[in-house]
Amino acid sequence: MRLIFLLFIVTMLSCNTEQQTEALFNGQNLQGWHLDVPDMDNNPDAESPFIVRNGMLVSLGIPRGHLISDAVFQDYRLEVQYRFPAEPGNCGVLVHASTPRALYDMFPKSLEVQMQHEHAGDFWCIVEDVKVPDMEERRGPREEWGIVEGKKRRILNLTDGSEKPLGEWNTMVIECLANAIKVWVNDELVNFGIECTASKGQIALQAEGAEVEFRKIELTPIQALSD
Repeated sequence: MRLIFLLFIVTMLSCNTEQQTEALFNGQNLQGWHLDVPDMDNNPDAESPFIVRNGMLVSLGIPRGHLISDAVFQDYRLEVQYRFPAEPGNCGVLVHASTPRALYDMFPKSLEVQMQHEHAGDFWCIVEDVKVPDMEERRGPREEWGIVEGKKRRILNLTDGSEKPLGEWNTMVIECLANAIKVWVNDELVNFGIECTASKGQIALQAEGAEVEFRKIELTPIQALSD
C-alpha cells in the first residue's frame, strides 16, 4: 500500500499545466455560480449567505447552504485564498459535487476538503469515497466506515500547524487528477488520496455557521505528462 502511494505521489508531481488559469470569482459578482440554500426554498426573499464585499466573496455562514459552480470540472488545480476575519469557525471546499442535497437534505454528493479552523485539509466523504494511507488510524474502525449518515466519513489530515493565525490569509491548493486528490495548505502537503469514487463534478463553497472571506478562487486545468 505504501508503495502504491509513493507511485501516486510521483505521478501527481509529473503533471502538466495545459491551459491558462481561470478566475472562478471575478471580484464583482457571483457570475458562474448558483445558490443551494434549503432555508430559502420557502422564503425566496431571505438574504443570501453569499455576498460580494470589498472585492471579496464572503460566506456569511447563515443560513447554511452552498454556493455551487455552474460548470463541471475535471483534472485541475484549484487555488483558494481564504480567512476567518473574526471568529474561528467551519467551512469547506467541495470537489466533484453532483446530486444536490444528497446528505442530511443539505450537502451535495461530493468530497469535502475541510477548511474548519485548525482542521484544514481533512477529507469528509459525502456519498463519495476515497482511500488514504493509514486509513484505520485516520478514519477509525473499518467496520464503521461509510459515506452516508451515521458512518465515519471524516479522514484526518496528515499535519498540524499548517494554518496561519486567525485573521491572516491561508492558501489552499487542491489538485484533482483522474481519481486522485492532493491538498496543500500554505505550501505544506496535508492530505492525499486515491481511488476517489468520482473524478469530475462541480465545485462548491459552504455556508456553515461562520463568516469566511475569499479573495482568490482560481482553477488551472492539468493533465499527466504521459497523456
